[in-house]
Amino acid sequence: MTRVLRPEKPSEAAAIAALTTAAFLNAPHAAHTEAFIVNALRRAGAMTVSLVAEQGGELVGHVATSPVVVSDGTPGWHGLGPISVLPEHQGKGIGSALMQAALQALRDQGAAGCMLVGDPGYYRRFGFRNQPQLVYPGVPPEVFMVLPFTDVVPQGTVTFHEAFGATS
Repeated sequence: MTRVLRPEKPSEAAAIAALTTAAFLNAPHAAHTEAFIVNALRRAGAMTVSLVAEQGGELVGHVATSPVVVSDGTPGWHGLGPISVLPEHQGKGIGSALMQAALQALRDQGAAGCMLVGDPGYYRRFGFRNQPQLVYPGVPPEVFMVLPFTDVVPQGTVTFHEAFGATS
């Protein structure tokens, strides 16, 4: 079955929220606010990348990125997440394809790099690494990872968009 990766359409917000909720429903690390975060980022106009994976006419995955602020003032960095794949479609390369497409879209936009919070065992394959000079408060340092697109890695405290605090 053919899989298509493409930018989200405005009419797909509810479907993206439903797939995001389903993707994180049984995830042990989930805060179960992921769909709220995506909706809040969309409302704020803060998604720099928002891609869906479509298969057989059904949305099966989604990824979002948004700008982050680094306390040293380094511009051009983005946070990746949430990234969601419907449970029955996980383990089939959809998440990896969405990751690669989102990272390429950020590079194409001239981004300096990308940051995320997630499982190191999964995200290291994409080049993400821990960077002790960057701190995301309230998160264990081993799950906060960075992928620079240049040879410059900022230093300081990272703040994700306020939408990451959304609870409804």
